[in-house]
Amino acid sequence: QVQLVESGGGLVQPGGSLRLSCAASGLTLDYAIGWFRQAPGKEREAVSCISSREGSKMYDDTVKGRFTISRDNTKNAIYLQMNSLKPEDTAVYYCASRLRYCSSNRYIYNYWGQGTQVTVSS
Repeated sequence: QVQLVESGGGLVQPGGSLRLSCAASGLTLDYAIGWFRQAPGKEREAVSCISSREGSKMYDDTVKGRFTISRDNTKNAIYLQMNSLKPEDTAVYYCASRLRYCSSNRYIYNYWGQGTQVTVSS
């Protein structure tokens, strides 16, 4: 059984940083983990993704240069380092998994965490 658990959200001032963690269990060796976010009244959108096999990464244009995705295979953990946060980054952030390849299409991810709230406000 695959289980994903996010942590690390919170309240931060504009320009600040947070690091989100996604603890994964039950995954096969060949998977991709995506980070998505959903703001109130908006669709859930892709933020970033990393694949386990090639280590390839992808970022949405709105976070390029500010967010960095990484993984620690020894801990089965995936991280999202978020710097230079803006109020528009406020959302619930979710990690999700699918087999092998990254995708920005949320509908093809099989497993989801419960989400962690990120609020950027002064």
